[in-house]
Amino acid sequence: MTAFEDLGDLARRVGDGALVALAPDYSWVPMALVRALIRRSVKDLHLLTVPIGGMAADMLIGAGVVATLESAAVSLGEAGSAPRFIAAVEAGTLNMRDSTCPAIHTALQASEKGVPFMPLGGLIGSDLVKHRADWKVVDDPLGLGKEGGGCPIVLLPAIKPDVTLFHSPRADAHGNVWIGRRRELMTMAHASLATLVTVETIEDRDFLADEETAAGTLAGLYVTAIAKAEKGAWPQGLTGHYERDTEHVRAYAAQAKTPEGFQAYLDSHVLAGGEA
Repeated sequence: MTAFEDLGDLARRVGDGALVALAPDYSWVPMALVRALIRRSVKDLHLLTVPIGGMAADMLIGAGVVATLESAAVSLGEAGSAPRFIAAVEAGTLNMRDSTCPAIHTALQASEKGVPFMPLGGLIGSDLVKHRADWKVVDDPLGLGKEGGGCPIVLLPAIKPDVTLFHSPRADAHGNVWIGRRRELMTMAHASLATLVTVETIEDRDFLADEETAAGTLAGLYVTAIAKAEKGAWPQGLTGHYERDTEHVRAYAAQAKTPEGFQAYLDSHVLAGGEA
C-alpha cells in the first residue's frame, strides 16, 4: 500500500549507496526531493539518469553524494554545460559509465520484463562498446540479420534500480499517480524495487476508475510513497502548471562554475531552506 509522507520522510527512504533512477529535467524531475537528499547528506549514490541528466544530476554530483553515474549525457541545455559534472569527471572523483538513450531504456525494460538481459541493435561500431565490459557482443542466434546471416548484436544486462524518483502534477487518494504520456516514468517504476514520487496535489478520487485518466496513470501498486511538494519541479517546468525558470537555471550555470560559487548556491537555495 502506498504511503503518504512529508518530503523529509521521502528523502530518508533513499539509503546510502542506493542505485537511483532519476527522471530527466524535461520530464517532471523531482527538484524539491533532490534538494532534500542533499540536505540529509545521503552519500555514495549510484545515479542513473533516464536517459540524460541536467541540473538535478549536476547538483547531486556537486554536493558530493554521487559515486557512480550512468548516463547518456549531462547538460543544462540552452544554459550551457553542467559545471559540477565536468569538474568531477576531470578530477576523477566520479566513476562515469557512458551509455546511450536507447541502451538505458532497453536495460530498464529488461528488468520490467523480468529477464536478465535485452538485445539492442545500433551500438555495433560505437566506441562505447569497447569501454563497457558488461555489454556483450554476440552473433544473432536466430540468424535474422543481413541476408539471413547472424549479424552481431549487443546484449545489455538488466538495470534494476533500488529506487526511482520523479515529480507529478497529481496523485489520488489510492496512491495512483498521473504520468500522462511520459511512459518512461512507468518503465522506471516497473523496473525498480521502490518508487518515490512528489506531487503538486493529492485528489480525493480514483484515477483508475475514470476512463479519461486511467490510461495515463501509474498504478499505486508500483508507488512506494508519495509526498506533496508544491512547485516540486522548480526551477524546471511542469507541463500545464508552470514554466521552466530559465533565468534561475542560467544563474545556477554561471555560479556553479567554481566550487565556491556552487557552495554559495547550496547555502542560499538548499541548505538554508531555500525555495522548495
